[in-house]
Amino acid sequence: MKNGFIKVAAASIDVRVADVEFNRNSIAECMMKASRQGVKILVLPELCITSYTCGDLFFQKTLQNAATEALLEIAMASKGTDMLTFVGLPVKYGSLLYNCAAAVHNGDIVGIVPKSSLPNYSEFSEKRYFDCAPEDNATVVIGGKEIPFGTKLLFKSDYYCVAAEICEDVWMPIEPSVLHCAAGADIVVNLSASDESVGKVDSRRRIVKSQSARLDCGYIYASAGDGESTTDLVFGGHCMIAEAGKILAEGKLFENNMIISEIDVQKLEAERVRTQKFAGYITSGYEIIPIEVKEKETHLTRKIAKTPFVPEDLKKREETCEYILSIQSAGLKKRLMHTNAKAVVIGVSGGLDSTLAIIVAQRALCSLGRPMSDILAVTMPCFGTTKRTKNNALMLAQSIGATVREIDITEAVKVHFDEIGHDGVTTDVTYENNQARERTKILMDLANMTGGLVVGTGDLSELALGWATYNGDHMSMYGVNASIPKTLLRHIVKYEADRTGNKVLYDILDTPVSPELLPPTDGEISQKTEDIVGPYELHDFFLYYVVGYGFSPKKVFDLAKYAFEDEYDDETIVKWMKTFYRRFFSQQYKRSCVPDGPKVGRVALSPRGDWRMPSDAVVNTWMKEIDSL
Repeated sequence: MKNGFIKVAAASIDVRVADVEFNRNSIAECMMKASRQGVKILVLPELCITSYTCGDLFFQKTLQNAATEALLEIAMASKGTDMLTFVGLPVKYGSLLYNCAAAVHNGDIVGIVPKSSLPNYSEFSEKRYFDCAPEDNATVVIGGKEIPFGTKLLFKSDYYCVAAEICEDVWMPIEPSVLHCAAGADIVVNLSASDESVGKVDSRRRIVKSQSARLDCGYIYASAGDGESTTDLVFGGHCMIAEAGKILAEGKLFENNMIISEIDVQKLEAERVRTQKFAGYITSGYEIIPIEVKEKETHLTRKIAKTPFVPEDLKKREETCEYILSIQSAGLKKRLMHTNAKAVVIGVSGGLDSTLAIIVAQRALCSLGRPMSDILAVTMPCFGTTKRTKNNALMLAQSIGATVREIDITEAVKVHFDEIGHDGVTTDVTYENNQARERTKILMDLANMTGGLVVGTGDLSELALGWATYNGDHMSMYGVNASIPKTLLRHIVKYEADRTGNKVLYDILDTPVSPELLPPTDGEISQKTEDIVGPYELHDFFLYYVVGYGFSPKKVFDLAKYAFEDEYDDETIVKWMKTFYRRFFSQQYKRSCVPDGPKVGRVALSPRGDWRMPSDAVVNTWMKEIDSL
């Protein structure tokens, strides 16, 4: 459970219709298997102790009593473990029978949750046998003990808070899980018996993903499978584990099996705090049932993506790239219309950032019905410019029909060196920044001369690290790349290259990332950004979890170790993590006055809404935790 990861499981088990003894043994065997694998929450199907398809046999006192006895034995089988297990059975309360989920833990039955919504159509006429859950919680006596009984039960440990609903409950207009999560549940379990028919798999998957997304919760779904009666229906044993709209694990249909994954409760809690999703909800009558769980290291089986900003699925990635380009171009289009700008002025370097800005400008002007010659692409070679990047910048601008200007700034920079008393030889920060500020000055002046608007090219990763010259490339009139991290930006340019077949884009993609402010070595780029500040894939990984979820350095470090285990050792990760935190805190003053720019994802650093941080914040507390690693 360290770092908030809870190992959970959903299982479809072998059952026999009305054979309680066989089913009890099948459940106990599954529990032992899950416990050995470190599972802390196990979910089994609806009415699995009796089987779901017993029909009028549910009226038989013999079956009811056998189910209750089996539940007591299942509870005893949990003795000595801290795993919370949910099993389904019919429970008699008063003079009525209920379809229930029973929670067992360390030898005890800790709660009984009755089903709220009963189907009453031909193949599922549950109202023939069961009654809907009573409105208020009560107690039911099982094995001589009073057990909490009701829908408003929260099973809470130091590490998670779980609530249960049963099958059709999640299909209702107002699902019990909505109130459960508003009351504090971060994981919802669903014991189900859903038959198979064409289209139903997609429907179940869609609702599980949707419910976990809209409630920012973990959702564990276990459905009945092989062994149920096939008189009129077939059950496929569909099991799923979801977290905030993402399926973490899914079982194979028509194979009784157990799926295991880890739900990140800290991530869910962070998102709820950020969005205040349940603010104003009034929930009453909930009973907290304490669950003791021993803390232990959770071995992760789920995948932690190296590039969390980039969708792994190719089709999804291409859709995302197209969508982002549409957002960027729509934002620029609006700004051009509002300012009545006659030209789009962009400093082109042959690098990825300015390339994407050119692509966005092209789309914006196209949507306005304006000629591409309204793009003024300016290349400004100086001490560090290589032939490769200069030629790529020119070829890219020419390929789309932009107006191209080449302004060599070497002499202007040297003149300024003389003015301020710099020797022009020492390659210090003044040597570098003088070039960046000269370029920005030229772009601004050209915008004035043409009635144009300077489009900034800096990206989210550079903003996070403060990798920009203050009042140099730090400044523009509209920053189209402001919320796009470097790892994602590369894929957007690759998408455009594949879509258009523009060969120069491929060479730009192969060019090392560099500000080109230091003289080249043998005509090749000598100043490689990632050699100085560290790999962007690591910094984007840190950025995603630090800003996106507020994770501690310890958790970010552990996640990075797991994601990059074959690429970076612990010392390397810590080294660049220190760089990230140090620069992120010290460079906030640059972010406090950045130009407008469109937000495209969940992580952005605009001081006007997305990230409000004092420029004088001190990093010591975070560094102390990193040092302890």
